[in-house]
Amino acid sequence: MSRVYNFSAGPAVLPEEVLLEAQEEMMDYRGCGMSVMEMSHRSKMFDTIIEEAEADFRELANISDDYAVLFLQGGASLQFAAVPMNLMKNRVADYIVTGQWAKKAWQEAALFGKANKIASSEDKTFSYIPDCSDLPVSEDADYVYICENNTIYGTKYWKLPNTKGKLLVADVSSCFLSEPFDINNYGILYGGVQKNIGPAGMVIAVVRKDLITDDCLPGTPTMMKYKTQADNGSMYNTPNCYCIYICGKVFKWLKKMGGLSVMKERNEKKAKLLYDYLDSSKLFHGTVVKEDRSLMNVPFVTGDADMDAKFVKAATAAGFENIKGHRTVGGMRASIYNAMPYEGVEALVNFMKEFEKENA
Repeated sequence: MSRVYNFSAGPAVLPEEVLLEAQEEMMDYRGCGMSVMEMSHRSKMFDTIIEEAEADFRELANISDDYAVLFLQGGASLQFAAVPMNLMKNRVADYIVTGQWAKKAWQEAALFGKANKIASSEDKTFSYIPDCSDLPVSEDADYVYICENNTIYGTKYWKLPNTKGKLLVADVSSCFLSEPFDINNYGILYGGVQKNIGPAGMVIAVVRKDLITDDCLPGTPTMMKYKTQADNGSMYNTPNCYCIYICGKVFKWLKKMGGLSVMKERNEKKAKLLYDYLDSSKLFHGTVVKEDRSLMNVPFVTGDADMDAKFVKAATAAGFENIKGHRTVGGMRASIYNAMPYEGVEALVNFMKEFEKENA
């Protein structure tokens, strides 16, 4: 079996153990004679799959009964509209714009009311997280919104903003389950699963139950109401059954690995290896201020577009896939999610050292 090192930002690398287990069960899931892909979402067997997935997720992330866990379709981008539709009672919300996805969420919210951009790092190509200790939070804001880890630009909030008592809503797509977090800091936390948890096509939203009401903006589609989804256990319509099944396997893998505190240690070790090399290299350098660096997404450049292209081509030929930076920023990016082994980062750093010697 020949596997590449896949540094894609999403859809991204999954644990090999999980893939092999799914392969084994592809034709016949636990003696039922069919694949989970073919199974009725109303069957007892699928009931067990979704219930176990939710229970394992709650245990891993320490999610109390005060919060609903929703397995939703439409990815994180559909939540850009669902959040204001469900929460914007005063038609006012505050957004901190630290990258493309936060910017898109802010633009979407503006369709439903007054979306205030109360801080931004766009002035320096989103290469830092602004000081959020004393923001001009609007008195009548329904919530304050952040994208906690910026996949494209490689920044991370290491301290949550001071929302001055307002509800915090966070998109955690690219740092989901990479470290422990306290759900009580959030009103809503959601993330697309295709980076750290499962295949593309689903978002997990964790919503405080007191926020789940029928009191949504007029015209909110039935499917976009958190109440519809919560009342029906994420099964108002046919859910993304296979994705839930794989996510469930990843939750079990994470528990087996030792949980989120162990994942954080592993992720810090991988990131340190790559950042230490970038800080010492004469050819490559990182693009993010040190104190705001992400453990998940590491963008870097040589400062020469032709040299960047040469490196991407050589890296791909050597079995390091999806190392090219996002089309909006260029350069390179290594996404080193939970399932990327230490050996993969080690191999990449060794390759970069050789490339630097040859192209000094």
